[in-house]
Formats: sequence, structure tokens, C-alpha cells
Amino acid sequence: MIPCHVNGVRIGGDAPVRLMGVLNVSPESFCPSSYVPPAGVREAAFRMIDEGADIVDIGGRATGPTSPSVSISAELERVCTALKELEGSGITVSIDTFHTEVLKKALRYDIHVVNDISGLSSEGMGALIKDAGLPAILMAADTLPGDAGDTEAVISSLGRVTERCARWGVREYVLDPGIGLWTPSRTIEDNWELCRRFSAFMRFGRPLLAAVSRKTFIGALVRRGVEGRVSGSLALALYLLQQGASMVRAHDVRETRDVISVYEALDRRAN
Repeated sequence: MIPCHVNGVRIGGDAPVRLMGVLNVSPESFCPSSYVPPAGVREAAFRMIDEGADIVDIGGRATGPTSPSVSISAELERVCTALKELEGSGITVSIDTFHTEVLKKALRYDIHVVNDISGLSSEGMGALIKDAGLPAILMAADTLPGDAGDTEAVISSLGRVTERCARWGVREYVLDPGIGLWTPSRTIEDNWELCRRFSAFMRFGRPLLAAVSRKTFIGALVRRGVEGRVSGSLALALYLLQQGASMVRAHDVRETRDVISVYEALDRRAN
């Protein structure tokens, strides 16, 4: 496996499992309790680090298929306000955006990795990330985030993501299979199949992100609203670690760090 390095944090290969905490500055999020107003950003970020996060992922728009539309200018203002709060903090920061206009302005601040759910399919994103010298987290996407359906389609989509990386010269990256109900054509069963076959995505030789925290397909199984999906999310995170995930993205940082610690203790003993 070719590891990815983010501000000195090694992801993949023989590195420890990494944890990315979700710092959501979008009030439209499907998970309302995860929203952090501007005045609370710095405190929330340090709390995530204290609870075991390696990276804090800042996003200024909800990206689910039923989420309300947010203008690029609104996303830009939210993200840059949050980044300004973290200036000089020493925290390793990810920016969650697929808009080049947002990334261009965000580059004025301390950011260390781009979480691009368009998988470099957004015009200009590949060149911008390459010129900035940043690593990336790239989701399976062709024309829309998460638009591949079943496992074979996701494998093909991730292959095209790697081709874009080669074309633009983006050498350090983590792949995200894009589990979730991103488009109307993706079914709940499709998502469970993606989880069952998660190890199939290791064929690309790159670190994999498990990003399933509190998602709708988990809620459909356990019959819980978004606030009641923590246990299901933790169980699935453990399974995906066993299937080869190198990093977990989560709303519930402390609980997910506990899961990672248990997994690593068991994995060491097994080997």
C-alpha cells in the first residue's frame, strides 16, 4: 500500500488507524446536533483532538441528496470563518468541499488535506490541489458525488478517480468508496453490499476511508433517527476496520476512538 501523509500524519500501511472528526459548520446538516456555530469552532476542534481525533474535517454545506441547496458564497463564508478561528492552533485540518472557489479562498488559512467528494471530477479541482501541494481524500464519483451504484460500479468509479490523480499529478491520497444514499438510484441494500465487500476496494493499493457515521441506511436497519444511530455506526466502523479501512470519519469521536483502540489491541494479538 502507498501511504498518504497529512501534516506529518501517516495514513495507511503499517500506520495506526486514523480518526477524522466531523466539525460541521452547516446548520442544514442531516445531523443537527453536530452543527457548531462560529464562536464554538475552536473549542469543538480542541475537544475532538482531546478525544482522539487525528484530523478535524470542516464542512460548510450539507451534501446529502435531500439536503437544501446552499450557495457557494454561503459555504465560503462559513468555511473561512471556521478556518480563521483555527489559525495558529496546530490542529491538522481537512476542508470538505468540492468547489474550487471555496478551496481557493481556504488556501489562505492553515489547511492540510482536501476532502473532495467529487473525486476530482469538479472542473479545476485536480490542478488546484496539485498546485497547492496538498494530499486529498477522494470519493468515488463520475459526474455527481456517490453516483456509482453497486460494488462493481464503485470499483470502476474509484479506478477513474485514480486515473484523474495520475493525470493531474496528485500523488498523495486516500480513497473513499462513498458509502451512503448519495443518489436516488443507490439503494439501502447497495450500501450494505458495499460494506460487506469493502475489502474489494483495497485493490488500488491506497488507504481507504470508512465514512458511515450515523448514515440513513444504518437508521433504516435499527429503526432509529439520526441521534440514535451511534451504536450502529460504531459496530459498522469496527467491521470496516476488519475489512481494511485505514481511517474512520466520525461525528462521535470519543466513542469511535474507543472502538479503534479495541480493534488495534485485538489485531496486535492476532498477529
